[in-house]
Amino acid sequence: MPIVDHAPMILALWAVFGYLLGSIPFGMVLAHIMSLGNLREIGSGNIGATNVLRTGSKAAAALTLLLDGGKGAVAVLLARGFGGEDTAQIAGLMAMLGHCYPVWLRFRGGKGVATFLGIVLSLSWPVGVGCCLAWLAGALTSRISSMGALFAAAASTPLMISTGRAQGLILGIILTLLIFWRHRANIARLRAGTEPKIGGKS
Repeated sequence: MPIVDHAPMILALWAVFGYLLGSIPFGMVLAHIMSLGNLREIGSGNIGATNVLRTGSKAAAALTLLLDGGKGAVAVLLARGFGGEDTAQIAGLMAMLGHCYPVWLRFRGGKGVATFLGIVLSLSWPVGVGCCLAWLAGALTSRISSMGALFAAAASTPLMISTGRAQGLILGIILTLLIFWRHRANIARLRAGTEPKIGGKS
């Protein structure tokens, strides 16, 4: 845990900022702007980049990935720049919760993989790069996006320990658990051998 340097009110303000930023559903916004249809009626019904890819638009999927990751990174970097490590971590956590449980969508958001990667990259770039490589390893070897997500999440804690980022360890564990919780249906399908491949139909 980082040293808490700021008053509860300041932390609360950064928490609200992080949540509101994280809750912007970029996948749905892009699908609407680019006339790709209602994501809730496509594939898995998820608002993330993997499901956006099922619309057939690689450009929209790439933009969704960048924007969803970017909002996690921006939340952390702004909070750190104007506050410190304690505000950065609370803003990052709340950005993740905002993406997964946005109030605008009745708390039915995405699974948080891109936002998670944006957060860890901005908290500690070596950890973030390691998580991205873990995602690539899992996704490329299995051709399954959710496998890459689980690889990346599982890698974050040992990477934080090995790179000396102990102050981010608790946040890393919370984010990892959240990723696994949001992927519980995917884990069940992986066990059953019915999880769709990248680019395939859900």
